[in-house]
Amino acid sequence: MGPHSRRESLAGSSSSFLSRSWDSFESEPLDLDYPFEKINGVDKDDLRETAYEVFFTACRSSPGFGGRNALNYYSAQDSTSGAGEGGGGSPTAAGGGGGGAKYGLSLAASRTKRVLGLKAAKRSSPKRAVSFSNPPVSGNNIPPAGSLRPKRPLTSAELMRHQMRVSEQSDGRLRKTLMRALVGQAGRRADLLILPLELLRHLKPSEFTDTHEYHIWQKRQLKILEAGLLLYPAIPLDRSNSCVFRLREIIRYSESKPIDTNKNSETMQALYTCVLKLAFRTHKPKCPPSPNGDTLDPCHWADGFPFNLHLYLALLQSIFDTRDDETTVLDEVDELLELMKKTWTMLGMTKPIHNVCFTWLLFQQFVITGQVELDLLSASLTMLADVANDAKRGDREFNYVRILSAVLASMQGWAEKKMVDYHDNFDKGVGLMENVLPLALWAAKILEEEGSNGGVVLHDGDCSVVDSAGNRVDNYIRSSLRNAFAKQILEGEKYHKRSKEEMEEEYMSEALLLLAKETDELAMRERENFSPVLKRWHPTAAGVAAATLHNCYGVVLKQYLTSASTLTNHLIQVLQTAGKLERVLVQIVVEDAVDCEDGGKAIVREMLPYEVDSVILSLMKTWVDERLKRGKECLNRAKETETWNPRSKAEPYAQSAVDIMKLAKDTVDDFYEVPVGICDDLVQDLADGLETLLQEYISFVAACGSKQSYIPILPPLTRCNQDSRFKKLWKKASPCKIGADNSSRKDLTQDHDPRPSTSRGTQRLYIRLNTLHYILLHLHSLDKSISLSPRPTPSPRSRLPNSRRRLTTTSYFDLARSSIQTATQHVSEVAAFRLIFLDSRSVFYDCLYSDGVSESRIRPAVRILKQNLTLLTAILTDRSQALAIKEIMKASFEAFLMVLLAGGGSRTFSRSDHEMVVEDFGSLKRVFCTCGEGLVAEDVVDRESEVVEGVVALMGQGTDQLLEDFTIVACEASGLGLAGAGQKVPMPPTTGRWNRSDPNTILRVLCHRNDDTANRFLKRTFQLATRR
Repeated sequence: MGPHSRRESLAGSSSSFLSRSWDSFESEPLDLDYPFEKINGVDKDDLRETAYEVFFTACRSSPGFGGRNALNYYSAQDSTSGAGEGGGGSPTAAGGGGGGAKYGLSLAASRTKRVLGLKAAKRSSPKRAVSFSNPPVSGNNIPPAGSLRPKRPLTSAELMRHQMRVSEQSDGRLRKTLMRALVGQAGRRADLLILPLELLRHLKPSEFTDTHEYHIWQKRQLKILEAGLLLYPAIPLDRSNSCVFRLREIIRYSESKPIDTNKNSETMQALYTCVLKLAFRTHKPKCPPSPNGDTLDPCHWADGFPFNLHLYLALLQSIFDTRDDETTVLDEVDELLELMKKTWTMLGMTKPIHNVCFTWLLFQQFVITGQVELDLLSASLTMLADVANDAKRGDREFNYVRILSAVLASMQGWAEKKMVDYHDNFDKGVGLMENVLPLALWAAKILEEEGSNGGVVLHDGDCSVVDSAGNRVDNYIRSSLRNAFAKQILEGEKYHKRSKEEMEEEYMSEALLLLAKETDELAMRERENFSPVLKRWHPTAAGVAAATLHNCYGVVLKQYLTSASTLTNHLIQVLQTAGKLERVLVQIVVEDAVDCEDGGKAIVREMLPYEVDSVILSLMKTWVDERLKRGKECLNRAKETETWNPRSKAEPYAQSAVDIMKLAKDTVDDFYEVPVGICDDLVQDLADGLETLLQEYISFVAACGSKQSYIPILPPLTRCNQDSRFKKLWKKASPCKIGADNSSRKDLTQDHDPRPSTSRGTQRLYIRLNTLHYILLHLHSLDKSISLSPRPTPSPRSRLPNSRRRLTTTSYFDLARSSIQTATQHVSEVAAFRLIFLDSRSVFYDCLYSDGVSESRIRPAVRILKQNLTLLTAILTDRSQALAIKEIMKASFEAFLMVLLAGGGSRTFSRSDHEMVVEDFGSLKRVFCTCGEGLVAEDVVDRESEVVEGVVALMGQGTDQLLEDFTIVACEASGLGLAGAGQKVPMPPTTGRWNRSDPNTILRVLCHRNDDTANRFLKRTFQLATRR
């Protein structure tokens, strides 16, 4: 059994239908803009009833509406007899059944539904197998006996009445009016009837339930006349036309009470005259209408724009099955559409306008019924093909262009709203998208052509109207993905609902990681679901999507990096994840653009690279700079607070060195714990920065003055005259003082338990030495940590030519080691000269040989020196002792020479003192040879003592030999050559570099020689003063 038709299904149904409201646009918040102007003063129900009246009138000669026979009207009482009744008890015309059979169509015979791909109407339910002619009267809903009637198909008139929800009473009054108006004029054209006027003339208040019902009905008819003749006339009104004012007066008067419609009534006569004159106006003068209303042109009361569109759309709305929530088109749609053509003359409709309206109706119905019936959308898309063909015609009317532009703009606007956010709108499947996308593109194309042909194009600001389909799809892809990406961000913010500070400090990294994962999933979902559909209109749809997502995530990543000031593991993880995402998106672009001429290079150029490696390198450099800055701050604190006291007996070095080296070690350890590939240049930069920091600290440790500040100023050269008359008188004048001095010296020489003379300042210098060796020791460990770490990757960039590179060495801190050696040497010298010339001055330089060689030997000084060396070895670390003792040996030898050569006026030597001096110097040498366990080798002592021994040897020479040697050496040094007879010997300069071959050294030996020959030579040759 084939599908039931709508006629059969409605034959036994009640006259009340459950259907959607005709005011869907006003009652529901839709994204669809209604393209037509609203009719003022007339609601949807009024338009629907008027549309039915126009339809019935235009089809009155068709089977089912009265056929070729005269119209017969059946009263309500007659209709209850059941003869020829419709399923709802509606009156029927004679022969109606036959007409219905003729026009009854099944789904297979519906050409319209077949062409548009519309689905068949649902089968009628078993409950509709019978119908009731009267409502049930028993409480158990059992119909009275004899009330059951077999089903029969509805006629076209009955079907339309049911579909348009017109009551039997209204239908009966319409039939009665037509029967009365066309008495004797059966052949009169329908487009010459002014239907509202005829209804007002032939229907009296007695034919309504009460006066109120009649008044409402009368106002409706007048409002229809006002809309068709005054508000939306087909032919523009002449403002000076008196009929316009008179008709408005009558309509205003009818608002308060019904007007008298008797044919002899003045108001009715005026109404009749004004309506005829206004309805039969033409652009050119015509003959006035004849008394029976015939004219060559149709009357214009329902063909004004957009009034006619609303009436026609109300008719077209009837093709939807009211039982199926108006989502299914009736199987009888072919018959109904054919009948609706009969209204085109009255409504001023044409085939192109019908196509536009029918396209809009299908599309509108799809939207307002919840977008569940894709066949409606597909049907509207099919109709667009006919609309496109009509739009290309050259004989288009102005109103048609207005209708076309308005409808297409509305459809395109709705479709574009869906497409610019298709991820949200089509998340349940792409079936709807496959129809919405071509709808948007086709509508845009027709509008574009319409605009190029001089038509009216809406949405002035929408520059995309003139874009190609590819560009438009490109815009859809980018817009939808931006919206989807923004939605992901909003959902992430809701998930991580924290304060702004917390979001920045604790949750931003987690949010970026989650966003990268969701972006990856979004790209995969786009490529698998949406890109195959979009690729039909865009050759690189997936590539554009990937590029859009890449740029979106890049913006967020850039903002995140702007707020990230320090390098953390979370930041590294975010960057690494961003790099992986970038590689995935670039791969999608490359794969999607295989068939493109440029291989996708244009799209790739749009993708601003994240430059993850460069960002990580830059952040690592910033991290290194920050750590070095901390080191600089630590160094500055050390310069302000360091006192060079040992941390403890077990740790005899400065606290600042511990802090500096700990910071350096932590920096290196943290550097290699960063989970990124580290290039060799970055390692070298870190090592260079640490080395610079350490060198500055080493310089700070070595900033302890110079040894020259402790060396006594050389006294002026004088002749030795120890027993001069003045000195003898001076000794006699101060016997007490001399006795006191001798007593103190005697106590010093006889002290069997002398104490070290090392001052606190010298001990602090020892702490500096320990600090330098502590740095050197940990520098080896630091260098090892860097060298034995995972091998860094080669740098992608080349360093500057003047940058230091580890080419042949295996150490990163050669300069620092060299600086430590230099600083250690310097501090050892300063400490040694301070110990000898400052701390031990009273027992060494000031005391030794001051009262003659035999009276002030070196033994006391040696004993003090041994105590000082014992203290030194107790303070200094093992690695620091050798150099320090060696420098003390040098300083001691220097002090011994200065006693012999620059001891001042208190010291004189004779040739006989030579043996004692040699013995004393040997004692001094033995101190260093026996100090510690070979801290200073004997050969080193012998080598350093050669100069002193040479000078001591001069003291053992005779005066004549000294004078001869001096003369020869002084002349050779001055460039005079060999001295001749009477030639003056020049004064040799003081160089401070004592040596037995140095003329100044020999001269000083002569100055300290207690000998008359030397005294006379010095007086005669250099006029040196005698000692006082």
